[in-house]
Amino acid sequence: LDGIQKRDNNIYRTYFEANPIPEEQRKAGFGGVNRYKSLEGFNNSEMIIDATKSLDILSKQLYVQSKSLDEIIDLAKDKEKLLASIPAIQPVSKQDLTRMASGFGWRLDPFTKARKRHKGMDFTSPKGTPIYATGNGVIIRADRRATGYGNHIRIDHGFGYVTLYAHLSKYNVKKGQKVKRGDLIGYVGSTGRSQAPHLHYEVRYNKNQVNPINFYYGNLSPEEFQEMLKSASQEGQSLD
Repeated sequence: LDGIQKRDNNIYRTYFEANPIPEEQRKAGFGGVNRYKSLEGFNNSEMIIDATKSLDILSKQLYVQSKSLDEIIDLAKDKEKLLASIPAIQPVSKQDLTRMASGFGWRLDPFTKARKRHKGMDFTSPKGTPIYATGNGVIIRADRRATGYGNHIRIDHGFGYVTLYAHLSKYNVKKGQKVKRGDLIGYVGSTGRSQAPHLHYEVRYNKNQVNPINFYYGNLSPEEFQEMLKSASQEGQSLD
């Protein structure tokens, strides 16, 4: 039991970023009413009471440890769900990608030629190229009722993450539908405020747009990631 308690505090709870259980909580005894009065008056009362106390303390420690392991199991399930939900792959397959046309940050607007903040990444691919969900989640929008985005999809991945896929030629999902990472959700197009066929892809965390390039660790080699990082950092013109 002592070994399990140490692994619980020093390994399991550390890994899952949970507070350790204080030693006094694990080792706490029983106060108040004399629980062992009925055991008094026998020849071996002292030995019996001591043994019963030890069993009671051990039972309580086992209960505390059991509840802790139940919590660890729940944390492990949450961790597994988080890892499956985080948008961790490219929305367009590498073999279908013509080029990564524009990265996150300040870019030239293709229509006004003014410098503006580009809130996602543009992937150039032929019209009809498949687009995939980048993490498990629920479709919260699949329509064209948003200025500039044209046909677009939004997925709520939980844990504060939402992804957006814009300028689609068409989509094959609907609001409320559950999807998994890698599911086909739509096709590249040029609807809305778009200069050419491409996918505009955004990652939002706690309602703020963040750089999607930080999330492609699921299907890119280190060399491919460095090449994409180089392309994304070039301050050229976006496609939307």
